[in-house]
Amino acid sequence: MGKEALSLMKQYIALIHKDAKSDYGVSFPDLPGVISAGSTLDEARDMAAEALAFHIEGLVEDGEAIPEPSSLEEIMANKDNKDGVAVLISAPTSVAKSVRVNVTLPSDVLDQIDQYAEREGFTRSGFLAQAAKKAMVA
Repeated sequence: MGKEALSLMKQYIALIHKDAKSDYGVSFPDLPGVISAGSTLDEARDMAAEALAFHIEGLVEDGEAIPEPSSLEEIMANKDNKDGVAVLISAPTSVAKSVRVNVTLPSDVLDQIDQYAEREGFTRSGFLAQAAKKAMVA
C-alpha cells in the first residue's frame, strides 16, 4: 500500500464519553491510545476524525498494517466500553504525504507539548498538526 492512498474506506467505531463537568471525550477501542475531545458533540466528532486520520497516516508512514475495524457487537461485548455511545468515524480514503520540517521552540514549551501529547494519546507531530488546524479555523 502506497503512502498516497488507502484502497477501501474503513469506518471505525469511536466511543463518546461525557461526564457532567467535562468535554466530550472520544476513544477508539480498535486503536488504543487514539483519543480526542471536544467541547461540543460536533467538535468531538471532528476532532476524532482528525485524530484517526493522523494515526492512520502514522501507520502508513511507518509501514505498519492498518487494523480492520471491529463490529459493534465485538466492541460492546467489552464491559469497559458499555458507558460510551458508539459512533462511526470514517478513515481517510487517502493519506497526504508527510513532510519533515525543523522547528525551533523553547525547551520548556517543547516539554509541555510532549507531556500534553503523551497524556492525550498523540504523537508530537500529530498534536502540533491538530493544534495548528484548530487555530487556523478559529
